[in-house]
Amino acid sequence: MNILITGASSGIGEELAKRYSKDENRLFLVARSCEKLNALKKSLKNVETLCIDLSNLEEATRVGEELSSKNLDLIILNAGVSLGHNSQELPPLEDFTNLFNINFLSNHAVLQPLEKGLKERGGKIVFISSLASIFTMPTSIAYSSSKRALNSYADGLRLSLKPYGVEVVNILPGFIETPLTDKNRFKMPFLMSLKEGVDRIESGIDKGVHTLIFPKRFYIIIKLLSLLPLKLKSRLINRRLPSNG
Repeated sequence: MNILITGASSGIGEELAKRYSKDENRLFLVARSCEKLNALKKSLKNVETLCIDLSNLEEATRVGEELSSKNLDLIILNAGVSLGHNSQELPPLEDFTNLFNINFLSNHAVLQPLEKGLKERGGKIVFISSLASIFTMPTSIAYSSSKRALNSYADGLRLSLKPYGVEVVNILPGFIETPLTDKNRFKMPFLMSLKEGVDRIESGIDKGVHTLIFPKRFYIIIKLLSLLPLKLKSRLINRRLPSNG
């Protein structure tokens, strides 16, 4: 297979790159850290790297344009950033915009130039969303909003591309040990090791499920919380929030 992975220099993207690095596959790895990408390239087989900052949507579009002739079979859109979950203050617009560009808009920028080829050949698109998209905490408004938008985008794209034999897989993991979650200063419920989390992601991709949500226990808790009356919900949440002082 010809495989594109964004956000490939660390965490989930790096681990997926290692697992898909096989003689029969060709990898196209995208990340903004040239140093980390080059180090990863040396340890893997059949790899091309694109050192791109996906917050720049023109550069994200260029990724799609450059790869439009590569007959991609599997596209894993994993790149994502977080502002942490440690403050109730609204983030500065510049930070919010940068996060939304990477977590959401860059996915469309990459995919739009690839659409024609996908419709001609078929293929599989994988989005790495988050359980944070199910319920928005006051400390994660930007991150949760971007991932909820991604869920909606994946749902619509799935319906749009299904007649052309293109599968769309949306994965909503809980907390996984990565540089992204290292920013959090609270006890993360049901925290998974990187290996366990990517085991589940890889299995979901291989099986071609349209939506994969895990861990189930955490999902049930979050879903029940989202259904509570606002007054009770607010009381429970604010009791557990970090102080702004």
